[in-house]
Amino acid sequence: MLCDVARMVAFVFLASILSLAQSLRQAGDHDGVLIGTAVRPSQLSETAYASTLAREFNMVEAEDAMKWWVLRPNRATYDFHQGDELVRFAEAHQMKVRGHCLVWGRANPDWLVQGHFTVRQLSRLLHEHITRVMTHYSGQVFAWDVVNEALDENGNVRDSIWYNEPGIGLSGKGTAYIEKVFRWAHKADPRALLFYNEAEGEGLNRKSDAIYAMVRDFRRRGVPIDGVGLQMHVPLESDIASITHSVSANIARLTALGMQVHITELDVSLRLEPDGVVRAADEAHQEDVYRGIVRACLNSSGCTAIQTWGFTDKYSWIGSHSHHTRGAALPFDKAYQPKAAYRAIWEELSAGRSSRVDH
Repeated sequence: MLCDVARMVAFVFLASILSLAQSLRQAGDHDGVLIGTAVRPSQLSETAYASTLAREFNMVEAEDAMKWWVLRPNRATYDFHQGDELVRFAEAHQMKVRGHCLVWGRANPDWLVQGHFTVRQLSRLLHEHITRVMTHYSGQVFAWDVVNEALDENGNVRDSIWYNEPGIGLSGKGTAYIEKVFRWAHKADPRALLFYNEAEGEGLNRKSDAIYAMVRDFRRRGVPIDGVGLQMHVPLESDIASITHSVSANIARLTALGMQVHITELDVSLRLEPDGVVRAADEAHQEDVYRGIVRACLNSSGCTAIQTWGFTDKYSWIGSHSHHTRGAALPFDKAYQPKAAYRAIWEELSAGRSSRVDH
């Protein structure tokens, strides 16, 4: 009975927000923070998807449309049509566009991975790719995830085609290849903000220590890096108090170096019961997790964007990735109705940065 009452109260609250034409993007605009989401251009033709996206967000990022495997179906061909479609939508609705991602050890096409290229050939291919893609989107994409997930859980550089398999000529030299591609990216589009994007380095741990050390070294030596993206794929079982404290502390030390911080891939996955539903207690805890993460960002003026990885459970990657044992990870349900997680984001944004203590 109490659960039913709580659900009804939440529904009334969320309905009142929508009836007042309030939205996450309006709250974010007031707070000076970009509110974004990852998007698949093929879904823009769905009216409910497009209208919710345009109403609620002021920033979009291509989930796949700007990755190598989509942009480069073969060595000789670039296919920009999906990315261009997203950019047109963003321009029509006064939204900013983040680019994702120029360099990653995964999601590369077979012709590249199995091409048996020499180190020199790979270096030329990567340099040419970065230059071509960033030039194409110059003035349209304001920030790029230049390098994605280059470190392992211990903070060591991962084996990859770009590092040492066979690499671009800097194998065994730690973060030197990351530095090289940041320099190439800055030369390709000097106006774009350049981010290093990473998973599982959001709080204080060995990986985030390695990210901090790399960024501090880059800044000291004049390597053109503007920010760090913290992905934030958070399982429900996480300790919210620990997350809020640890993430806040990590954001504080990164911004003290002069970095911007973007939360880039936020979702909070729940365990699914055998019939596919989630427990009310889990939804309540999910609300708290979203609230804590948004608050951690708003605790620092250097955290300038909060982005979810998709926005509707209808299209979340969590189901297929977990073999449908987890789901319900996003602020909107499959029918585009706002959930308690939405309320948490909206309330924290509405409270404003002015009520926070800046680190």
